[in-house]
Amino acid sequence: MSIRVSHLHKRFGSFVAVDDVSLEVPSGALVAFLGPSGSGKSTILRIIAGLENADSGSVFVNEEIANHLHPRARRIGFVFQHYALFRHMTVAQNIAFGLRVQGASRQEQASRVQDLLTLMNLEGLNDRYPAQLSGGQRQRVALARALAPKPKVLLLDEPFGAVDAKTREELRHWLRRLHDEMHVTSIFVTHDQEEAFSVADRVIVIHRGRVEQSGVPTEILDQPATEFVARFIGAANIYTTRAKDGFCQVGALAVAAPGIPDGGLVTLVIRFYDLKFWRDDQGGMATVVRTVSLGDRVTVEAVIDGAVTILSQFPRRSSLLLGIEPGVRIHIEVTTVRIYPQETHSDSSITPRLQAGACDSKPGVDQPQSDAE
Repeated sequence: MSIRVSHLHKRFGSFVAVDDVSLEVPSGALVAFLGPSGSGKSTILRIIAGLENADSGSVFVNEEIANHLHPRARRIGFVFQHYALFRHMTVAQNIAFGLRVQGASRQEQASRVQDLLTLMNLEGLNDRYPAQLSGGQRQRVALARALAPKPKVLLLDEPFGAVDAKTREELRHWLRRLHDEMHVTSIFVTHDQEEAFSVADRVIVIHRGRVEQSGVPTEILDQPATEFVARFIGAANIYTTRAKDGFCQVGALAVAAPGIPDGGLVTLVIRFYDLKFWRDDQGGMATVVRTVSLGDRVTVEAVIDGAVTILSQFPRRSSLLLGIEPGVRIHIEVTTVRIYPQETHSDSSITPRLQAGACDSKPGVDQPQSDAE
């Protein structure tokens, strides 16, 4: 079953939660709504489910308008972040709840509950109460309860936000396997980039109530459509500077900026993995400050002549790390830089940032570089 929303608008008082949103989720797809807190992701999800009413716009389920339909009539299962299990009911009773509401026979309920207990790896927990379960088990019970009435669409609002990091990772893999087995059209809301990219077929980036970009994970990461996406997705160095003679200067590092007029203010977004460092004892343009090992990756922090900080990341066994240690001089090569012209800006200082923050969306130019002088 496909989902399509067209020109949704939703206000809460003076706050615009959803601002002219249109999007499509193909039948059988697993799609992530990704964005910072307060971006409108959950509100869009609740409008699709029928738990919120849009001020204007339409929701289509299998190309049939669903605005007037009660949530139960939409055949949509909903999973909340904090489980929302009935504490006075056992696991089996929680899972069977939707079936009882539908009027299923006791035999049908028992058969469906047993199938879901097996599917969710919850065998033997039939008679336990939610308080007797781990966080991961509770979330799987919540999923089983949502799936019991055989919904055509499954909606999950920050489904793994209430569990620890290890359990969250396990649940991600488990959800992906579950989807591959059942092929239920699914949408899940998250602010976790790793979660979205590791689980979803497609990712829709939402910011300030609007869709910034929609695409497969690699497209979102490698071809950001707006400055916000470039800032928000992935670890990046971000600098605001001015163009001169076709280049932008970041301390001693010059980055080509073709087509940008002299004096034009731009934001440069350089991802950690789009940089190469190598030791240069004959001079170099920067000094290594420190290295940090993070699992199989090593982050290198350096200061470019001109007192500008820049960071890069390499596989732990990369040959580029040979001789890279605090205090050594290095040369820097920029393999790809994303350049976003700014209309106005009062501060032309160069300020790097490790992760994205909120910003106004402006047209961007992806400019590959073979080398930087």
